[in-house]
Amino acid sequence: MGVLMKALIVIYMFGCATSVAHAISGQAIVYGPPYVPSTCFGSSDKGVMILKAHSNLFVNGSACGTRYRVRCISGTNKAIRDACTGNTVDVMVVDRCETCASNEIKLSQEAFAKIARLALGRVNVEYDLI
Repeated sequence: MGVLMKALIVIYMFGCATSVAHAISGQAIVYGPPYVPSTCFGSSDKGVMILKAHSNLFVNGSACGTRYRVRCISGTNKAIRDACTGNTVDVMVVDRCETCASNEIKLSQEAFAKIARLALGRVNVEYDLI
């Protein structure tokens, strides 16, 4: 293999490695219905696999319709070992969370229940764009 080909392969591999997105860490809080109306979609029902985004993530509505894959990392109380189900959930931004801190998102109760024990109400999560 020529030197030029090896150089191109190295450059390609470096580009792939640096383009991998990093998960956002924070906390997810559960919220219940009604889910309609929403800031993003008004009275249009977007199902139950949804989230409300904190202001920095919502960016004046530009995040509407954005999809994230959310994974529970742990309960907020480290003594609870079985807080997470081990599943991930794909959700869509439908609203802004008025009361969330910059590291918090609100998941519908159906989405929250896929990744964590619903009774906990708050867990540590990572989420990525999908």
